[in-house]
Amino acid sequence: MIDDSGKDASVTTTDTKHMNVSASLGDAASPMSRNNLREIRIENMMSKAELARKAGLSVLTITRIENGYGCRMDTKRKILKALGLKVTDRRKVFEDD
Repeated sequence: MIDDSGKDASVTTTDTKHMNVSASLGDAASPMSRNNLREIRIENMMSKAELARKAGLSVLTITRIENGYGCRMDTKRKILKALGLKVTDRRKVFEDD
């Protein structure tokens, strides 16, 4: 379907619908949570890959957490241990606990 401007309106409509569905799924899938993981990792002069390796996690998981996505308690425990911190220090890294 071509609109008044000469553009294919059906593609625009489909793309817009797809974008809205993707955005809503992304928002609902994982709530954002504040943390200081990136700052503490950098203070310890540790790369994402090194932290991931020490914690037994993927680099993608570390990236997601640093970007504010939530994670399980077990994952937080692994990260704290890899950073050389105690579980009692969790609020230094994960503010929402």
